[in-house]
Amino acid sequence: MSYIWKNIFLNKKLHILFLCSWLPSRVKPTSGDFVQRHAEAVATKHRVTAIHVITDENLTSNFEIFESEHNGVKIIIGYLKKFNNPVLKFFYFIKVYKKILQKLDFYDLVHLNVTYPKGIVALYLKWFQMKPFIISEHWTDYQYPLNKHISFLRKKITQLITKNASFVCPVSISHQNDMLSFGLKGNYYPVPNVVDTTLFYPAKNTSKKFMISHISSFTNKQKNILGILNVIKQLSLKREDFQVRLIGNGDLSAAQKRINDLSIPKNILALETGKSHLEISKILQQSNLYISFSNYESFGIVMAEAIATATPVISTNTGILTELDASNFTTIIPLKDEDELLKSIIYYLDTKKIYDTEKMHSLIKEKFSIETICNSFSKLYYKSLNLN
Repeated sequence: MSYIWKNIFLNKKLHILFLCSWLPSRVKPTSGDFVQRHAEAVATKHRVTAIHVITDENLTSNFEIFESEHNGVKIIIGYLKKFNNPVLKFFYFIKVYKKILQKLDFYDLVHLNVTYPKGIVALYLKWFQMKPFIISEHWTDYQYPLNKHISFLRKKITQLITKNASFVCPVSISHQNDMLSFGLKGNYYPVPNVVDTTLFYPAKNTSKKFMISHISSFTNKQKNILGILNVIKQLSLKREDFQVRLIGNGDLSAAQKRINDLSIPKNILALETGKSHLEISKILQQSNLYISFSNYESFGIVMAEAIATATPVISTNTGILTELDASNFTTIIPLKDEDELLKSIIYYLDTKKIYDTEKMHSLIKEKFSIETICNSFSKLYYKSLNLN
């Protein structure tokens, strides 16, 4: 291919079908928001249609299909009523997918998000409609021992899907290693999650007290929220020159119960929910320290967002921090080590270190910005279509 034609093809605007196992919907408003951010990043260069099918227990008709647009991405979601019969459920899932696909005009390639179960549709589109597909994988349960619950049949289907993908894109190298260790062979090319560095940037911190923050789904099995609360209680017995903001988008009842049981002072801890990305960026900008005490992570998006706002991070040995050259403004501690978390927080409280805010922001912008992620995926799209 001549240089001129190659340059034309590598700037061609494609139509990418995002086939999503997870996507924000009226049933689960925050599920798969990182998938949507990938779609929105790609939409800065290409045309993107994202499709998703999910059960809505409040639905009385057999199914409904809704279309919308968000930040340049056309979104089509099929809602199914709850079926107790698995055969009937499968029949309507396929029926709704067929109806959605019939609505689409020509698209170049499928971008599958989360391999199973929607990868079955990706296989169909490859085998019968000649549509190549790549995979973005976010699911944490390929890690051992979490993967012990995955059935033999599910594993075999997942292996078939990854084998047939043009590229398999875990969100981190450690996530890739987990998938390979589980026996999922494929053409791997990690592409991380997106950080909107126009939203998450350093700003003047006007907090009157040292502010510690944590933002997550509040799933204790993964995020170890109760362990964080134990440490906050111990810290409150030693000093009062700090405040903590815990922001969750899941069930906060277990956290609230532990707060009450530990009698953590209300003037020290705020438990909050329902924050937008803009509000989260403001919270991180006003934080002096971000903590993650997770038992496992495939990436850990808020840690990267915190660094983008020039907020230092304490994290367990999980997620993307272990793959960054960020030791000047991060601290890695062992899993479940409450004593080490307490010591690390006290260190940050006492040192009052001044950070190179531009360096912190630039690190995240270089690796995880919208432009960076869009360019990474575009390269894989063109290779999958043999346009390179």
